[in-house]
Amino acid sequence: MCGLLRVLLTVIGAILIIDCVTLIAVDKVNFGTVLPFLIGVVFVGHGLFAPLITKILSNNPLLRRVWYGLWLMFGLWLASFLVFVYSLQQQIAQGRQDLPPVAAIIVLGSGTVDGKPTPTLASRLDTAARLIEQQPQALIITSGGVGYERTRSEADIMATYLQQAHDIPLDRIYQEGKSTSTEENLAYSQVILERHGIDKEASIAIVTSDFHTIRAAAIARHQGYTQPITLASPTPLSIRYNAWFREYFAFGSGWLLQEY
Repeated sequence: MCGLLRVLLTVIGAILIIDCVTLIAVDKVNFGTVLPFLIGVVFVGHGLFAPLITKILSNNPLLRRVWYGLWLMFGLWLASFLVFVYSLQQQIAQGRQDLPPVAAIIVLGSGTVDGKPTPTLASRLDTAARLIEQQPQALIITSGGVGYERTRSEADIMATYLQQAHDIPLDRIYQEGKSTSTEENLAYSQVILERHGIDKEASIAIVTSDFHTIRAAAIARHQGYTQPITLASPTPLSIRYNAWFREYFAFGSGWLLQEY
């Protein structure tokens, strides 16, 4: 049994290392790649050097207690992560159901490159476009500010994409071009909603990536949106689970910062 566990840890660790190294090589350096990489290194090290580790621990009772304590903490953390993933899956499933009529559609920004949306942002906009087609009465807001060393706001680039890729007239799209975070996306969009007589108690669709839906909904409710409906766009499979991993820590950070 111990031998099987060693093999399992080594295989899982190797998969984590290969996955993270591949993403880091294309400049995706974040919690979702660095921490799983370190976990993978620990798993591989434990799998390959288990006899040596056992020998060292047998001669040092204090070190042995610390070692098993660390594994216990890791087990508790892993359980909390699995609960988060389950909750995320439930939230994503809700967003795939047919939506009721909404008063407004807010599309949250997610980065641009060379004046064009990143694949993740393009996925959000494509998802929003389908809802816009289904509900032409809804107010449309693209939300995202001007990035470092950029001249155009993300909201402007998003609106242009919707016009060029989906033939949505620019005069139908209202741009919130000052925000730099999800909290600001939703706070600054309220100004546009109020200007058009839409109360925060109305049904409002928030379009974001699948991994981001729990945090976006929590922030919206904290700001007074009483009927936020998150619409999840799919994250590319190559980065999906790393993004979920990173979002777990972002959710915890938002809770500590009292964003919700």
